[in-house]
Amino acid sequence: MEDPVARLRAICLALPETTERASHGEPCFFIGGKKQFVSVDDHHHGADRLAFWCAAPAGAQEALIATDPDRFFRPPYVGHRGWIGVRIDTGPDWDEVAEIVRDAYRQVAPKTLISELDA
Repeated sequence: MEDPVARLRAICLALPETTERASHGEPCFFIGGKKQFVSVDDHHHGADRLAFWCAAPAGAQEALIATDPDRFFRPPYVGHRGWIGVRIDTGPDWDEVAEIVRDAYRQVAPKTLISELDA
């Protein structure tokens, strides 16, 4: 079975000017080395999941949680800002994960990089 964090890493690092560095002991992904848009949640504070937290468009957090509360959740610390938690330890749909990550990127990236993404 492929490592879910490695798969997530490949999705994130394929986006323009994305870098990875550890934050709070977990892999995190930044645009231009400054603006974080994805953070890995590897059983954070004993949670029963391997997941990631990411920026999300307005209303997406509530909609995704309502659709599948076993897979999506409101993460601590950043959930109040509309970020979404996404489990990656239960056989996720990787096309959907890639779409969620691209949406997160669009929430944080400057317009020039968003246009590069869309080109």
